Amino acid sequence: MKQDTHHEHRAGSADAARPLLQISDLHVSIPQRKGTVTPLRGVDLTLEAGRTIGIVGESGSGKTMTSLAIMGLLPGNGRVTSGTIEFDGTDLAAVDEDRARRRRGSDIGMIFQDPMTSLNPTMTIGEQVSEGARVHERLSKRAAHARAVEILDRVGMPRPQSIARDYPHQLSGGMRQRAMIAMALVNHPKLLIADEPTTALDVTTQRQILDLIEDIQEEFGSAAILVTHDLGVVAGRADDVAVMYAGRVVEQAPARTLFEEPAHQYTRALLAALPERAVQGSGRLYAIPGMPPNLGDQIEGCPFAPRCHGVQDDCLTGTVQPVVIGDGHVAACLHPGGEEIGGTADGTPAEVAPTGDGPGERASADGADQDVLEVSGATKEYPALGGSIVRRKVGTISAVSDVSFTVRPGETFGLVGESGCGKSTLGRLVAMLETPTSGSLRLEGSDITGLKGREARTAHRRIQMMFQDSTAAMDPRMRIDEILTEPLDIQKVGSAGSRADLVEDLVSDVGLADDALERYPHEFSGGQLQRVGLARSLALEPRLVVCDEPVSALDVSVQAQVLNLMKDVQAEHALAYLFISHDLSVVSYMSDRIGVMYLGHMVEQGPAEEISARPRHPYTRVLIDAVPTVDQQEDRERLFVEGELPSAADPPSGCRFRTRCPFAQEICATAPPVHEFGTEDDSHTVACHFPLPADGSLPVRAGAAR
Repeated sequence: MKQDTHHEHRAGSADAARPLLQISDLHVSIPQRKGTVTPLRGVDLTLEAGRTIGIVGESGSGKTMTSLAIMGLLPGNGRVTSGTIEFDGTDLAAVDEDRARRRRGSDIGMIFQDPMTSLNPTMTIGEQVSEGARVHERLSKRAAHARAVEILDRVGMPRPQSIARDYPHQLSGGMRQRAMIAMALVNHPKLLIADEPTTALDVTTQRQILDLIEDIQEEFGSAAILVTHDLGVVAGRADDVAVMYAGRVVEQAPARTLFEEPAHQYTRALLAALPERAVQGSGRLYAIPGMPPNLGDQIEGCPFAPRCHGVQDDCLTGTVQPVVIGDGHVAACLHPGGEEIGGTADGTPAEVAPTGDGPGERASADGADQDVLEVSGATKEYPALGGSIVRRKVGTISAVSDVSFTVRPGETFGLVGESGCGKSTLGRLVAMLETPTSGSLRLEGSDITGLKGREARTAHRRIQMMFQDSTAAMDPRMRIDEILTEPLDIQKVGSAGSRADLVEDLVSDVGLADDALERYPHEFSGGQLQRVGLARSLALEPRLVVCDEPVSALDVSVQAQVLNLMKDVQAEHALAYLFISHDLSVVSYMSDRIGVMYLGHMVEQGPAEEISARPRHPYTRVLIDAVPTVDQQEDRERLFVEGELPSAADPPSGCRFRTRCPFAQEICATAPPVHEFGTEDDSHTVACHFPLPADGSLPVRAGAAR
């Protein structure tokens, strides 16, 4: 398997004579009105030609700032105050700006995190990809366009000639990311910097993009810096890993060494916070206590000491210098290694949050065993419009098709699938933000399908929603107390005094300080805003909360805090969750039962442990095998598929997955599969003509008609 052999394949490709990139004692400062922020405080980093280094750490650790310093893209009045950035014999921090710009433009390419905000909406894809070749290689417009089409084809863009004439808004997320990669590669750079290149992508598209970056590196002989908070990504893709904290590299080692024998206590804490570690031990996520230091303050001693479970007196003073641990392995830690980190942030043993007796056995507050939510045959179709002048209906987009499932009192039902599979649309149907085309939804036995007016407002009190992007979901002009009070005002709950008391209790329940009520959304971090979002969803004391990708944008340590909080709140308030995500590790940790969606259909559902360990539908197996994990199972055969989802405006006949399924046969094209029970107790169902064996083996691939 390609991912498993990555380290061995590239181990001998480095130029031993001189590193391609050598960063030494790099300091960056950004003057502000209230003082100077120092986001980089003595960064040391080495990258040899042809190799890949992953830079990981929490938000604010300095990973992105390091890549921006290399590219000369520091924000505002930020500047390098000391240190060197030696790239292929040139100190980019010391030479004049014109020379540095020429080196960066021709020899270094950068893939940014959000292609939609990085691409120019007024320029075609071809114009943007060719721009670098015209500026730095002085190619004619025709030659640069030909180069752009060639690169677009090389990065796997379908119909590159046509795509070159399209604008960014006309492309899917995966295609926009491919366009960004093409822009970075147009001058065949020696160094490729990828800053969170797959954060917003689902796991199958993520794997395709990472495979593409790796293939391009091998073809061009480029070195790469992979900046990410996803430890699983660097575990499978990087030769070496640098862990950053508070503007410094606190540990650097070969990837396999770092993940098998982490030395710095911060690295070990990050690994302990991974959902896959909790799932394996059926325990609670380890949450790193406290917050990273303020980078405007002077830091004495080890910067991680205030949050370290193994801190000792000598960690609190002086400057902690890197120490050689082994071959290529250095760590700035006075007491490396030690006992395995686990348990909660306060040091108590790891236990499953007290949310009930087990999957499917939780009880509601009044002891009733009636389902909180029953979805029967839910279908949502949208008109597909065409015409350049007069818009008219030319077809139908099948977003959700005949989906049925239940959510029980106090349980979490996880919903997973690729982008475009219909899971968020289904969440909006459940939250009554959309009306189904057909089918029904029942909340605690009452039909809520198509309710309007006062009846709809009453039902909304029992169903609330937690959004993916809390920043976009909150009015930036409203204080937090106003944001939390708003649903109470709309529903006319209690008096003004009782509402104020309730809001104070909510803030306390989600672990925010009392002064949070007087602040505005922009004054909070991403994790804190998700806590506010959870508090708002609890204001009306709902029975069900629809959580749409609530932690997808958070780094691993903050994610652990939010997920643990959600479980605690669930137990305290007897909540049921519909938890929507493309991350199966997170869904497996949070959920009692899981439903898997593909192109509007529910293809498999059952107990979370059963789905994760013994998937029966090929698509579920694809999702599981595409998840990058730190603990690689190299002896396991993995199932991958290529390409993006078919159009929901023209879904395939029969089984909608058949066009990408390696086991498809003739019947898959003519007869839609029905849900069949995959377990003796009827708890695990799969809609597939040829379900996978329960022992995890893969049958011989048919490769029949698609």
